[in-house]
Amino acid sequence: MTARRKTVASLLLALIGALAGCTSYFEIPIETPISPKLDISAFQRVLVAGFIAGGNDEVDGNLETVRLLRSQLRTKGNLRVIDAEALPLAEIAAQQTTDDAASATTAPPASPAETAADHPALPPIKEEKDLEAYEKVFSNVEYWKKIGEEHQNPLIVTGTVLFTSHERAGFVQREQEVYDSFGRRRVVPVRAYENRKGYILRPQFVFIDGRTGQTLHQETFREEILYSENTSTPALSSFFELMDRLLPTFLNTLSAQKIKGTRVLLK
Repeated sequence: MTARRKTVASLLLALIGALAGCTSYFEIPIETPISPKLDISAFQRVLVAGFIAGGNDEVDGNLETVRLLRSQLRTKGNLRVIDAEALPLAEIAAQQTTDDAASATTAPPASPAETAADHPALPPIKEEKDLEAYEKVFSNVEYWKKIGEEHQNPLIVTGTVLFTSHERAGFVQREQEVYDSFGRRRVVPVRAYENRKGYILRPQFVFIDGRTGQTLHQETFREEILYSENTSTPALSSFFELMDRLLPTFLNTLSAQKIKGTRVLLK
């Protein structure tokens, strides 16, 4: 064991000596390809159909998500993006739920008031549990097959988008300028307890085969951002900032992506 340790120590000393003899280093940019998660070779078109959205009344999560994904797929995707009206999917899901409940009723109610009582509207979407009542729409094979037929059997992208306000209190580390007795400036880390406000984005992307109406793949994400209590940031700006974080992963579902980085070489 002693001899082995001496050998290892000698090798380490030799390596350190070699590194010490290096007069410079340089960085080489590299790109690492990542294969797509979904085989889309059977499709020529993609339809970003619409989303069940809620949580924050300042942002139309359905319309903004449709616009953003279509824009990204036009520039970074391999499929032709179909231009169409964004589906009001929350309303469609509510109507389908009402129709299903009505068809299951053996005897019709006596009045419209009784109809409303027997088939109440789905709850407004304020938090994650509210989405559960709407998500049956994604398993409606006939509905999605019909949508596919109307648009030449594309790959359909849909899902849910929950964008909610959020608050949290805790310790935050910040940099603060301090000066010594000689007037010399330096920056030191300071921990302070404060309230912070921000947003949470929880999108679920559902990929459906427009030829069959069957779900091919789905992914769920969660992104959070917090600001100082005194910072005023528009909800829409925060929405786009959070979406930017997950867009590379979304795009990698449909097409190969490259991660850029650098490698350091010693000379």
